Amino acid sequence: MVVETTLEQKLARLQEIVREMGSCVVAYSGGVDSTFLLKVAHDVLGDRVLGVTALSETYPAEELEEAVALARQMGARHMVLETQELENEAFASNPPTRCYFCKSELFSKLQGIAEKEGLQYVVDGFNVDDLGDFRPGMQAGQEKGVRSPLREAGMGKADIRALSQQMGLPTWDKPALACLSSRIPYGHRISREKLGQIGAAERFLREIGFRQLRVRHHDAIARIEVAPEEMPALLANADGIVTRLKQLGFLYVTMDLQGYRTGSMNEALAVGKEAAPKQE
Repeated sequence: MVVETTLEQKLARLQEIVREMGSCVVAYSGGVDSTFLLKVAHDVLGDRVLGVTALSETYPAEELEEAVALARQMGARHMVLETQELENEAFASNPPTRCYFCKSELFSKLQGIAEKEGLQYVVDGFNVDDLGDFRPGMQAGQEKGVRSPLREAGMGKADIRALSQQMGLPTWDKPALACLSSRIPYGHRISREKLGQIGAAERFLREIGFRQLRVRHHDAIARIEVAPEEMPALLANADGIVTRLKQLGFLYVTMDLQGYRTGSMNEALAVGKEAAPKQE
């Protein structure tokens, strides 16, 4: 007989895991998972927890502002760490394993911070739902000895959102985040110009009311993904959207009829397209 674990039991297990750690650095992006983890860790361990947010061209500036404000609201210790992913050719050339190189650099730096601060562990926000997708960054964490308390506690995204709502965290219904590099097809070089175009385009769409979205960068083409229920609004605002995205340098502006979905760039891996990185 399968016994279902309740939310309260999962939370108690998470608190136990964190308590046993004694102290940690939390890789904190300000998204749903890492915000919840920082909140729980801070509640359990207080100042023996430090949230660290990585700042680079791949991370939208407005997300940093929200992350800083949230950490302050929670009363958690927090610092911002600058990273330089684009200076790493293994990342900038954009192979399917791109996230591995990014996370490997980040976790190495977080381990250095943990050692300097006298904190025992580095932890990330991976949860059980991440096990079903292509996640090279998870491999980097495992190699570096990074722990994933949410996954260890058996928590999925629905659990995290429900508990975040109970705790009054404003991130409980926040749309899923991913670094801006994930909008560029594998094998197409990542550049500051492309990241700037993507960031500005997505900022514009959010400002006019869209929530869960991606602007995928296919060189001259912007492929917009929004939730199916928001597609009529996208069409209703088509003229303004086309004008703005063309100002940003796109020649064509399209809507993906499948709508928003996580990891849509990974679909090319299944059919072998755009999977091999171009050597430039």
